[in-house]
Amino acid sequence: MKKGVIIDCLGKDFASSAAIASKMGFDGIQLHLSGELSPLRVTPDMIKFRRETAEKYGLEIVSCVGDAGGFGFVDPKEAPQKVAFTKRKLDVAKELGARIMTAHIGVIPDDFTSSSFFSMRDSLNEIGKYAESVGLRYAIETGPEPADRLRRFLDTLDFRAVGVNLDPANLVMVTDYDPAKAVRILGSSIFHTHVKDGKLIKKTDPKVIYDYFAVGGIEDIRLSDYFIETPLGEGDVDFDGYFAALKEIGYDGYLTVERETGDDLEADIQKAIDFINEKLFQ
Repeated sequence: MKKGVIIDCLGKDFASSAAIASKMGFDGIQLHLSGELSPLRVTPDMIKFRRETAEKYGLEIVSCVGDAGGFGFVDPKEAPQKVAFTKRKLDVAKELGARIMTAHIGVIPDDFTSSSFFSMRDSLNEIGKYAESVGLRYAIETGPEPADRLRRFLDTLDFRAVGVNLDPANLVMVTDYDPAKAVRILGSSIFHTHVKDGKLIKKTDPKVIYDYFAVGGIEDIRLSDYFIETPLGEGDVDFDGYFAALKEIGYDGYLTVERETGDDLEADIQKAIDFINEKLFQ
């Protein structure tokens, strides 16, 4: 297993963040395909700069975050446009040299006869076919549904280029689900992982939380009433069990640190790589 970081989490310009990530001892980085890296704005020079800078600091651009936004592929009316934009993001990821693109796709319904399910299945099949054609893999991020439902969904797809980005904190904070159990259920479909920690404060329907992110601007919900993200090792993720499960299934990909909140992100990310080194590399 290798150590990665979502470079945007360091909160500095790309070159400065790459220098910091290299000094900390990370092997690779993940990039958000938003802002100037959005397909709507990106230029060949921007891509060249990131590839050359990453190489300068000995970092692999292993993956990109390419969320579809909103409710993902749930709505059959919106899905075709989002599939088309996702393909453009896959093209950008390919140009950056990444092998994997991770994304939230919306909440997979429990009812596999619903219009939402068919919209998501058909969208992911189209994305999977395209990802396979350009030599990338597309990884659905865990969070809104239990692992057994995600497993069932993956089994309905036609393309093995679609798999999982396993985020243990999302499972703990929102779904109240054991990440180690998820690892064993999802197995070889795990293409990429995040290393993040957090605590569940009050359990609710995960759809409520993800609908908040999809819509935004909802004033009658405070996410801190439901969960909090914490520095690594200070939350409720059982990392001993999680790492043991990853070893058990033979996972040899990236452990990519994600830290979205906090007063000192750089210090928290340093703490995270120290934590990973202590658990796995000493």
